Amino acid sequence: MAETVLSPSTEQARAKHFDAQIQRKVIEEETVAISAEMVKKLRERTGAGMMDCKRALETTDGDYEKAVDLLRTKGQATSEKRVGKATKEGLIGSYVHQPGGKIGVMVEVACETDFVARTAEFEAFAKEVAMHVAASSPRFVSREEVTEEILKREREIYRTQAIEAGKPEKVVEKIVEGKLEKFYSEVCLLEQPFIKDQEKTINDLLTDLMGKTGEKIVIRRFARLQVGEDLGD
Repeated sequence: MAETVLSPSTEQARAKHFDAQIQRKVIEEETVAISAEMVKKLRERTGAGMMDCKRALETTDGDYEKAVDLLRTKGQATSEKRVGKATKEGLIGSYVHQPGGKIGVMVEVACETDFVARTAEFEAFAKEVAMHVAASSPRFVSREEVTEEILKREREIYRTQAIEAGKPEKVVEKIVEGKLEKFYSEVCLLEQPFIKDQEKTINDLLTDLMGKTGEKIVIRRFARLQVGEDLGD
């Protein structure tokens, strides 16, 4: 039987087809399979939609923590888009420390719609923030509330400490600014590490909630009461 001789064009076509199959197989092997369980786990942690979770995992090649960060970044983008929106709805979260009932907190958390204000997640957030305030005793909601008088006094204290410690003048201001940032994280509610998860600040929790709800949410104010506090003998 005579041997079939393929034309050069046919051989080239077969070679290209074979190369394409090899490349496709390599890509399939390198692509991390995104399971329903992975999507479910990410959704439970972030509250994002199923498709958003799936896309985040695909984008990060199945890296769970990177997917969380990506969704949180989207939440931050959502919050920036909502700037200027009216927050006339919301609720008052409260917490009384037990046993004894000697510390009580009320916190006003505002949002755009009554629908979001009545969700379990929103109510839980307000409760968690009230509990945090009871434990951490912040003085302000945000750094914007810190008066210039207080900032001036803190700067003077930090500058004096640095100079008395013999620090070079050229680094004193950097030291002052560094200590001022620490001061903000101690006295400003939004910048405090959350008592139940020190890796997150209250602002991180707020951003996550805005990402889940798609609304602007604001911690407007809080009041912390403690029996015997600031009373004379």
